[in-house]
Amino acid sequence: MTFDFDLFVIGGGSGGVRCARIAAGHGARVGIAEERLWGGTCVNVGCVPKKLMVMAAEYGAATADAAGFGWTIAAGTHDWARLIANKNAEIARLNGIYRRMLDGAGAQVFEARAQFIDAHTLDVGGRRVTAERIVIATGGRPRPPEFPGGEHCIVSDDAFFLPDRPQRVVIFGGGYIGVEFAGIFAGLGSSVDLVLRQPMPLRGFDDDLRAALAETLTAQGIRLHPGNAISGVSADGADKRVTLSDGTVLVADLVFVAIGRSPNTASLALERAGVAVDGFGAIPVDTEYRSSAAHIYAIGDVTDRLNLTPVATAEGHGLADALFGRGPRRWAFDRVATAVFSSPPLATVGLTEAAAAARRPADIYLTRFTPMRHVLSGRKRPTLMKLVVDQQSQVVLGAHMLGEDAPEIIQGLSIAINCGATKADFDRTVGIHPTAAEEFVTLRTRTRVAEPPA
Repeated sequence: MTFDFDLFVIGGGSGGVRCARIAAGHGARVGIAEERLWGGTCVNVGCVPKKLMVMAAEYGAATADAAGFGWTIAAGTHDWARLIANKNAEIARLNGIYRRMLDGAGAQVFEARAQFIDAHTLDVGGRRVTAERIVIATGGRPRPPEFPGGEHCIVSDDAFFLPDRPQRVVIFGGGYIGVEFAGIFAGLGSSVDLVLRQPMPLRGFDDDLRAALAETLTAQGIRLHPGNAISGVSADGADKRVTLSDGTVLVADLVFVAIGRSPNTASLALERAGVAVDGFGAIPVDTEYRSSAAHIYAIGDVTDRLNLTPVATAEGHGLADALFGRGPRRWAFDRVATAVFSSPPLATVGLTEAAAAARRPADIYLTRFTPMRHVLSGRKRPTLMKLVVDQQSQVVLGAHMLGEDAPEIIQGLSIAINCGATKADFDRTVGIHPTAAEEFVTLRTRTRVAEPPA
């Protein structure tokens, strides 16, 4: 059978665009469809605009901190509309870059929804196209609220386009999105309540980081409601009355639900192609990204495995190389660094203390201190650093940090950990002084031993 394309990619996010570009660069006939915005969640309603908004919030704190360094700066006001307009202009610029990269690589671009007709045939905006291989890279979407009054709430996609900054915000969810937007709104002057189903924010992260983050959120004036959920929301004029599971009632201008994301597969008609999904709509894949249909692949958040933009990009690149290049590019997905752009930010790579101790004894090195900037500013914003070391081999299994520049510092440490560095390798590295980062190579005294559970 002759196909229109050697490869057709459904989804124009980071993973899909990288896969299409690299495959086209290898000489494949490539088509790619995106029904919404090029760049996907990260560029449009995720990592990029969110970090710009985090930066906006940090300026207010920096202005106040300057007094400790001798500056007299009058308190100013923040122009939310100007921030959103400037953010939108930058996102539009990035959208254009993604589209031009595809055109430059020689891929055929479709700005339309793609849906399966059969295992090799797609309806793309009303046009019937065929492909020998198909890649699904449609990402995820915010999980909507399911409690009574959910229609009075917003999800993360909406938060980037609010016409005005709300004065009183209730955020439900203690993951990346919840804690990041709590810091954004609080930093720009809003009153924030953060409702957590868990005892601490950021389930799955190292417990020392979680506890330290909870302290810093509270120090910013963010009110935490741990072990709680929203039972319902009602509208009373412009006010939103939020009832929590413990009976507490909060009144807000905005209720922001950030309780996770779901794989974006519902509209693809996957059953027509024989592609199986799990109970959450995610597409299970093997180590080569194949779905239950051998010629149909899935990458990125739609597989609901490690939902990070650089992972989707790496998967797309590796798959294109495997299918049309000289062989697959291999990535170390078991030691992927990640960051949360909270206030202050945190970052981590490798195993948590609990995960390491579940295997065998681990040596724990931990330090907590006030960074130089805040010795003078007086702001309660400590730094925490932690190494998790296999006791027997002395290989560093994990590095964790909360504090200024944590993502930049952990990115460098992730190289060492991916290379199998030992504690001795850290110890014989000369630090840069005075920096916070040097603490990672001057941790000499073991804090404790983490033992496997009895």
